[in-house]
Amino acid sequence: MKYMLIMRATDEAFAGMADIDFGKMLEIIGRYNDEMIRAGVLVAAEGLDAAAEGVVVDYSAEPPVVTDGPYGETKELFGGFYILNVASKEEAVEWARRSPMTGPGFKTEIRRITTIDEFPQDNEWVQKERAWREATGQL
Repeated sequence: MKYMLIMRATDEAFAGMADIDFGKMLEIIGRYNDEMIRAGVLVAAEGLDAAAEGVVVDYSAEPPVVTDGPYGETKELFGGFYILNVASKEEAVEWARRSPMTGPGFKTEIRRITTIDEFPQDNEWVQKERAWREATGQL
């Protein structure tokens, strides 16, 4: 099963990271990533650019409204993610507990990633997506 670990932090937690040497931060995160690579559970891991560089497309109106960042409250944002292929939610939780990004204001949300097999296989659009995934080596 695949799980996404969604990394969240408050403004204060992000500000506290500004005092940490970037090389030291890369080493700390690198060790964590390497542990997951060696365990064979890491599928993907990416950090995200600052919210101020992003945009939001709000579908509450017609046409949708596009707003430049920054936007929303920090608690609504996430700064990066991991995708893990593990046997259970409990194993995903154990990997999240090992995260070096800890302390007041840091949180990790864990969500299972659904698979194409969970959708009606007789649906035309599911069949088209399955064909695309097979053609691109994703299945």
